[in-house]
Amino acid sequence: MTLCIKNMVCRRCIMVVESELKKLGLHPISVVLGEVKLQDSISESQKKVLLKSLQTLGFDFIDDKKSKTVESIKKGIADLIHSKNNDHKVNLSDHLIKNLGQDYSTLSNLFSELENTTIEKYFISQKIEKVKGLLLYSKLSLSQIADTLNYSNVAHLSNQFKKITGFTPTSFKQLQGQKKH
Repeated sequence: MTLCIKNMVCRRCIMVVESELKKLGLHPISVVLGEVKLQDSISESQKKVLLKSLQTLGFDFIDDKKSKTVESIKKGIADLIHSKNNDHKVNLSDHLIKNLGQDYSTLSNLFSELENTTIEKYFISQKIEKVKGLLLYSKLSLSQIADTLNYSNVAHLSNQFKKITGFTPTSFKQLQGQKKH
């Protein structure tokens, strides 16, 4: 049985969903971004319990085609940002067109309609989340992070980071370092 799950955007999401499934005695064959494959079918009552459990963690089931397409867009963005094997120099619209087989304006309009933001803004917010993680948990310089995530230069990354978070990358890292102590 396959379930489509909304709001899975990273490896931690996969681990959290997998943990919940196991807590409920369900046996996942695989858990990937946006999708869970279970060994057996589950009853409607099990599905309701699972849904309630997932909703408390910020996830939801996806039942309609439009929502599935939006989740596929989010998965495509997450793949582009988080995969070590992906070429970060790939154009976002080309990546989505190739992976979803639909024209970009259709995808963009659908995404904006359901998410109340643009694909580009969502992409930037996900990139900034990745930058935060790299700043805090890697030894990469800001220049290396900018290069890794296909920013044209450090200034572009810094400006985008400040616009989204309200902090420069350096002050963010220092602030987070103070919180750890």
